[in-house]
Amino acid sequence: MAEAKRFAMVCAANMNRSMEAHKVALNAGLDVKSYGAGNRVKLPGASRDNPNVFEFGSVTYKDIYDKLMAEDEKLYTRNGLKDMLERNMTIKPAPQRWQDSEVDVDVVVCFEERVFDNVVSDLKGRVGGSGEPLLVINLDVIDSHEEALNAGPHALKLCEMIDASDDWECECDEIMDSSRGNP
Repeated sequence: MAEAKRFAMVCAANMNRSMEAHKVALNAGLDVKSYGAGNRVKLPGASRDNPNVFEFGSVTYKDIYDKLMAEDEKLYTRNGLKDMLERNMTIKPAPQRWQDSEVDVDVVVCFEERVFDNVVSDLKGRVGGSGEPLLVINLDVIDSHEEALNAGPHALKLCEMIDASDDWECECDEIMDSSRGNP
């Protein structure tokens, strides 16, 4: 039987795509964490020119929730941020930045090419390391509530296939093809 793997879900802000995948994988019993690989947590504001920007490491999901609900509860209910933050608060206390975290996972699932590039660049720059293989995968997912909901089960299927594999390093290409529904 294959040894259980440790997974990380990574998007830009650790708010939407990575958190939905984190929730789905956690509910399925996987060992999972989630991160953002951007510079800051950036969320839509009242206008396109006025986003809400928070620093990683200085704010909890509850802090963000309280600020946005005090600012304009109707807007943030309508655009889905209220539900997103309520979900996030049930999973973990705060958004975490990939670059500020210890790497203690076997598989990293990214949800955007830019995020994938940031993770790979960060890994190349780290000194030391365990010497254990680490698989970094990219699933290009548009940063929307609906796309995140669709990506969660896809990421779970992929992770479960990797987790069940006795030789995931050699079977990676086949697992990726199979998770996409390719023969």
